[in-house]
Amino acid sequence: MSNYKEITTNGLWKNNPALVQLLGLCPLLAVTGSFVNALGLGMATMLVLIGSNVVVSLIRNAVSDAVKLPAFVMIIAAFTTCTELLMQAFTYELYQILGIFIPLIVTNCAILGRADAFASKNPILPSAVDGFMMALGFMLVLLAIGGIREIIGNGTLFADMHLIFGTGAESWKLELFGSNYVNFLVAVLPPGAFFVAGLLIAVKNMIDAQIQKRQAALKAKPVKGAKRVRTTGKIA
Repeated sequence: MSNYKEITTNGLWKNNPALVQLLGLCPLLAVTGSFVNALGLGMATMLVLIGSNVVVSLIRNAVSDAVKLPAFVMIIAAFTTCTELLMQAFTYELYQILGIFIPLIVTNCAILGRADAFASKNPILPSAVDGFMMALGFMLVLLAIGGIREIIGNGTLFADMHLIFGTGAESWKLELFGSNYVNFLVAVLPPGAFFVAGLLIAVKNMIDAQIQKRQAALKAKPVKGAKRVRTTGKIA
């Protein structure tokens, strides 16, 4: 029986695709200039990852090792095409902004890696949960980078959310530093993406180091109270 708690912690923290495995860095760094771009790519990746994991799990016993990787790529490509068509139909402007990085989801190593490492060896439900948690972990990192870059670069947050949620979301835009804020353009350029991603990885490593220190201290802590001494051998 699969441990769903372990699947969750692996996807969100311990084995996060972006912060630990460092997979999918090309779209992660390229399209996170704003929160809405990060959200769009994150949702698209989630649809592909969940769908491909479920289908790979369904056919895991029917596909030989000789053709499993090409089969997995075809499945991922099919779901990527479906996602691309959905974005063209409902969020066309955002689709144009994200451009080539939507079809390039096919080449995201995080998706193929989960299909081969987990979905091909586990039942449908655990595979779906694994796909959701891995995609959620990836999307949270996307949103963090996109939000930080948008705040520093433009002084705003939730700008252009109408590209996903319609005209009613135009009022969601927050001017955090006022309308006179001088844009810090390096934050929305590629160097800014590398800086923010490196900062998030460093913060995660610091948190993990503190957790390990606490766990080591608890293990080394002496047990208070009297201890029973056992005597062996014969007493004359």
